[in-house]
Amino acid sequence: MKILIILGAINAFLAVALGAFGAHGLEGKLEPKYINIWEKAVKYQMFHATGLFIIALLLGKYPASALLTWSGWLMFIGIILFAGSLYILAVTQISVLGAITPLGGIAFLAAWLLLVIAAVKIM
Repeated sequence: MKILIILGAINAFLAVALGAFGAHGLEGKLEPKYINIWEKAVKYQMFHATGLFIIALLLGKYPASALLTWSGWLMFIGIILFAGSLYILAVTQISVLGAITPLGGIAFLAAWLLLVIAAVKIM
């Protein structure tokens, strides 16, 4: 539980910082297409940082739930793969990096699905 709260807080912090950097530091330096990619990364990172908090709070109530634990770790992996690949894609414009992004999306989907299953089974 504690580690997911820490990871959620770090990722929320990074989403705010990277959002501000994108709005001010990258303005005029990247094409609008790549600014949009950067903004999408920020948005998904913040959504899933919030998801980490939710899962951590649920783990406080249901500490033995492997489903919740896996959900949290998949959400964190999704942030790294999805948002991370989009950040790198935006600044390097190396399009092959876009092939990593769907893996993060799959991790997000699996995390949310495990959360649903946990809700049905243990709550």
